[in-house]
Amino acid sequence: MISDRVKGISPSATLSLNAKVKEMQKAGKDIVLFGAGQPDFSTPENIKKAALRAMKENLTGYTAVGGIPELKKAIKEKFKRDNGLDYGLNEILVSNGGKHSIYNIFMALLNKGDEVMLPLPYWLSYEEQIKLAGGKPVFVETDEELKIKSELIEEALSENTKILLLNSPNNPSGKVIEEKELKERNEKLRRERIEWLKQFPGLKKEIIESISN
Repeated sequence: MISDRVKGISPSATLSLNAKVKEMQKAGKDIVLFGAGQPDFSTPENIKKAALRAMKENLTGYTAVGGIPELKKAIKEKFKRDNGLDYGLNEILVSNGGKHSIYNIFMALLNKGDEVMLPLPYWLSYEEQIKLAGGKPVFVETDEELKIKSELIEEALSENTKILLLNSPNNPSGKVIEEKELKERNEKLRRERIEWLKQFPGLKKEIIESISN
């Protein structure tokens, strides 16, 4: 009954680890969990109150696909104020999170057999999302400092390459791609006529931008 597409993906190793650690914690073992990026604090009270207020005001129906106008306007103002980025409302898309956005992008860009270059190490969900979208992950080795060398990218290139996925700061290593490296990589790939997905301003996924008291 299960489709071949679903049979081809693996269970979440992160959630499996979480479940294992929770079992051990219940058994009385003192373990610090470094699996899922779950904050160690509850949802802030102002967010809870805003959710309750929205329900009381019956703001519970379907919304525009790209997000409610008021929220998109607030996001636009935030980008301008805090990040110096000036996006139009038509350039802002509200989703259920970074994983949702990236999966949608893969579904929009990848055809069966298209290759996505995935530098090591990588966030585990990327590989499974690529496979679900019909693509093929191609793993790119990094050097001893976890830098992505141009020659290693060139070795991984093929006529089927569609995307190079750059994750910075890298999950799980924390490695940051320097601006000079990024510009050189961008110029190289533009010459090769490759579409690329990058986690920098443009197509950007911020899991946690800042934490303050």
